[in-house]
Amino acid sequence: MDDAITLTHRRIFILPTKRGGGMGLLIVILLLIAFVYNNNLAYLLTFLIASVFFITILHTFKSMAGLVVQAGQTKAVFAGEAAGFDIHIDNPNAVERPHLQIKLSKPQSFFLNPHSKTTQTLYSPTQKRGWHNAGTVTVFSTYPFGLFYAWSPLRFNTNALVYPKPSTLELPFPETPSADAELGVNHKGADDFYGLQEYQAGDSIKHIHWKAFAKGQGIFSKQYSGNGTAAEVWLHYDYAAGHDTEQRLSQLCRWVIDAERADIRYGLVLPNLKLMPDNGANHYRQCLEALALL
Repeated sequence: MDDAITLTHRRIFILPTKRGGGMGLLIVILLLIAFVYNNNLAYLLTFLIASVFFITILHTFKSMAGLVVQAGQTKAVFAGEAAGFDIHIDNPNAVERPHLQIKLSKPQSFFLNPHSKTTQTLYSPTQKRGWHNAGTVTVFSTYPFGLFYAWSPLRFNTNALVYPKPSTLELPFPETPSADAELGVNHKGADDFYGLQEYQAGDSIKHIHWKAFAKGQGIFSKQYSGNGTAAEVWLHYDYAAGHDTEQRLSQLCRWVIDAERADIRYGLVLPNLKLMPDNGANHYRQCLEALALL
């Protein structure tokens, strides 16, 4: 987790908005009118507006000064989804902080009471697998009148892990030998779901994978294990369909998801890694992380 960052005068930048620039121009025009006509009321109006203008700078700055910002946890996502980054914001002072905003790609508004904290989740779209950096987080404010824009750009060393995008093709599991098959144990039967294979004459119509057939992907028959022991499959990189690495990893990702949902023990074989057959949340996460970081 990154260290907390306190917003001080060295981290906060401030410039006039279009409204503030227009007000500054108005002050100059009024001052010229007062000078040309030597009109005391014009001078009074000019100085009154100018005082509001300059005092607003201080209030805009104080709306952000002293805030403590820290990056929080992130969650892994699949490529194409938006990665969420938690940002913790603490107001340690006895000052109310209205109309604050924070953004990564889209701005979000929030409000802080004295001595209070909030957590804002900022989202960033992802396209590729691997580590996705949060980028620059900007905290900003135009309080109180929108005359000035104060902002603080913050960079955290925070990354979200992006898994490969699962393939949309529901292909059968690869026909690779399992550990039990090498010992002569045959799991195929009619109790627990084992996998898919191409339909053959004589297969029960009840076992046809109608979802794949409706999508025009062919006719497949569901296979089951018959001894009460969960089936086991090896998900091998070399057996994954695809013309390049990304397509193969996409198919492997789909198989991992399908195997976990079907409660099948599955092993994963990659060019640089081999994970023994297992299932459950930890094994599922390890497989997806391996695919993301290949």
